[in-house]
Amino acid sequence: MLRDVASQYPNNVAMEFHENGKIRQVPYRQLIEIVRAYTGAVASLGLVKGDRVVIQSENCVEWAWFDWGCRSLGIIVVPIYPTLPPDQSQYILKNCGATIVVAGDEEQAAKTKDVDGVRIVLLDELVKMVKDKVNISSPEEWDRTIQAVKPEDVATIIYTSGTTGDPKGAMLSHANFTDTCEATGKYWPISSTDKFIAFLPMSHVYERVAGQTLPLAIGGCIAYAQSLRSLGNDIITFKPTIFLAVPRVLEAIRDKILDGVSKQSKLNQYLFNLTIEQGKRKMRGESAPLHGLLVKIVGKKVQERLGGRIRFLVSGGAAMPKAVAEFYLPLGITILQGYGLTETSAITSVNLPEDNRYQTIGKLIPGVEGKIAEDGELLLRGISRMIGYYNLPKETAEAIDEEGWFHTGDIAEWEGEFIKIVDRKKEIIVLGNGKNVAPQMIENRLRESALISDAVVIGDGMEHISALVVPNFEALRRYAKEHGGSSLSDQELVDSEPVRSLIKAEITKINGTLADFEKVKKHALLDHAFSIEAGELTPSLKIKRRVINQKYKDLIAWLTGAV
Repeated sequence: MLRDVASQYPNNVAMEFHENGKIRQVPYRQLIEIVRAYTGAVASLGLVKGDRVVIQSENCVEWAWFDWGCRSLGIIVVPIYPTLPPDQSQYILKNCGATIVVAGDEEQAAKTKDVDGVRIVLLDELVKMVKDKVNISSPEEWDRTIQAVKPEDVATIIYTSGTTGDPKGAMLSHANFTDTCEATGKYWPISSTDKFIAFLPMSHVYERVAGQTLPLAIGGCIAYAQSLRSLGNDIITFKPTIFLAVPRVLEAIRDKILDGVSKQSKLNQYLFNLTIEQGKRKMRGESAPLHGLLVKIVGKKVQERLGGRIRFLVSGGAAMPKAVAEFYLPLGITILQGYGLTETSAITSVNLPEDNRYQTIGKLIPGVEGKIAEDGELLLRGISRMIGYYNLPKETAEAIDEEGWFHTGDIAEWEGEFIKIVDRKKEIIVLGNGKNVAPQMIENRLRESALISDAVVIGDGMEHISALVVPNFEALRRYAKEHGGSSLSDQELVDSEPVRSLIKAEITKINGTLADFEKVKKHALLDHAFSIEAGELTPSLKIKRRVINQKYKDLIAWLTGAV
């Protein structure tokens, strides 16, 4: 695939990134030579077709070059999140049977250095080998090596986040990557003129397929952000046209924009709020005569903060709260929700700019079939479905039935050709009275509040729904400041009676939109956000309910009346 695209677009910029204080651009004709050099360096490690190799590193362009070098050789890349602690990193390493770990730095190397029979290679060492042209093959030899790799061969083993147990290694083939990206490139209105910005973890299937492979499949460009912290500046520098993100990142950007608006003049605040209000009216099909003008005045300034060239934002990796869409769309910024799992190569469905039902996950891409089982579970099969779980035949048979349907674990419903996800099958709460409750829907409603950052709903086997609530501390500080209060710590805010009353009133308002059995009858405020470091979130920022239930068991017992 890469060679074909490079021959078609040799002078197009394939990648750009920061290097020695400047922006370096790599055209496709040069990218091919870099990948050929990495192929030789990887082969010199003693790896051969079918071997597994682990990479554990922060995002960098060398990560991508290493990955393409391995693909050329038929070596199976097993990425591990750089945020994972040693015990989880070692579990994946031992489970996949790799004997070499490519580590981004000494900190990452330390996580697996004590595992017997494993060799640690720093990514910098590999880079030096490339610069020294170690074991570099001729173009003809490289072509023969690539031809030996078959579409059905395993390209990567990506371990699931493990929200309900030990992570499982999903085996994706080379065809999963190429066929999925080819279908998406034809279905989506994207082209060789588009530029994607890479900042999501490259160890995650979403970034690996949609952010690293898809742009190169269409002759487009990948711009590498230095880090999540530098993302705001990198967006201005690189001016991307496509922005792949997860809802939490989009919410964080929204909060920063709102914080900036709160510091502006009363007139500017009025115009901003009027733009949002008019935009929402337009989205509902109501009259909004001022919206077009306001987008040119107000929306344009927000668009400039996203580089000024954004064609659309893409939300994936988790359900997109309604409030996220109802913030960006009124500002004239197209936001599209898509869907995919590790086991389905990240992309199975997505909305289109001209046919966007933002509360759904869009229509299935060509080559993917879907149906909804009798119990409401979404089943998928086709070009994006994984081969199976590595060394787990029983779990594979449970996930993929005899007809080839992958059981996603998501409860869904059709809206014409569009699919709407309701909740996770295993996360459905059954109250003591037998009522089934979808927690994700309630949690998203709570998160739509400007005063609530996160929430976890509880109630399995109980008489009512309760919630652990993480306030939006910055929003509460702004509120306190506007009402003449002093700056308070997170703990002081949670203990503050006015804040407690404010959050309670907000939850009462949200309860008015819910059925009686869905209403949050009791809640507790936390003085900290859930985090990866504390084991409460997966590396892809999904809630680990099992961990939450154990860690906060005393508080949950109080909420549910068990004590």
